[in-house]
Amino acid sequence: MSPPPSLRRQGENLVCHLHKSLYGLKQASRQWFAKFSTAIQAVGFIQSKADYSLFTCRKGKSFTALLIYVDDILITGNDVNAIVALKQFLHSHFRIKDLGDLKYFLGIEVSRSKKGISISQRKYTLEILKDGGFLGAKPVNFPMEQNTKLSDSGELLKGPSQYRRLVGRLIYLTITRPDITYSVHVLSRFMHAPRRPHMEAALRVLRYLKNSPGQGLFFLLRMIYLCELFLIWIRLVVQYLVDPLRVIVFF
Repeated sequence: MSPPPSLRRQGENLVCHLHKSLYGLKQASRQWFAKFSTAIQAVGFIQSKADYSLFTCRKGKSFTALLIYVDDILITGNDVNAIVALKQFLHSHFRIKDLGDLKYFLGIEVSRSKKGISISQRKYTLEILKDGGFLGAKPVNFPMEQNTKLSDSGELLKGPSQYRRLVGRLIYLTITRPDITYSVHVLSRFMHAPRRPHMEAALRVLRYLKNSPGQGLFFLLRMIYLCELFLIWIRLVVQYLVDPLRVIVFF
């Protein structure tokens, strides 16, 4: 860190050695994640190799998962006592603020009912429509016209960054909107050199989103249980391939 002007002396070329990372510095987020990773792994959590921000802990039938993004933490699992203990551990080390049941995380809205769980990105969708000036646009029923074939022909856009940013935001929106996945996939093929027909097709997707900005995914409770049973079955199959005798004894 370079010293402030008031501490600089003429002819000296010195820097400050920090004993603690300061918020706002380039190294701050890395140092915070390194400290958090060390602390959470010390209590038995394993860092995922596929996603370094995911930590899991399995003790017998108890399973706990922790997902972190900068300073936002999402905790889930099948053991309430383990989750409470994890919260107490985090609070004693980092002084966290418990916001209760998950309602909003990284632009994804979550709501629960007796029938199941629904997720959507309504606020995120409205922000995209607002930035594009499509809040008052006339909606359409399909994200892409039938028999539309985009190619590398047409007038090149003078400012391709607008197209790239829009398609990038639409890609993130496909998390809860699989109905636009094909259209966004087609549009993403022209990110290197977007043309006017490509932009017109992307704006049509916005008009389609205007039709139902709050649409998302709904997971029935019965479906969640079936998924859990399916995962158990897959795990048993894998275990049988590794150690058949162990699975036979288990049954």
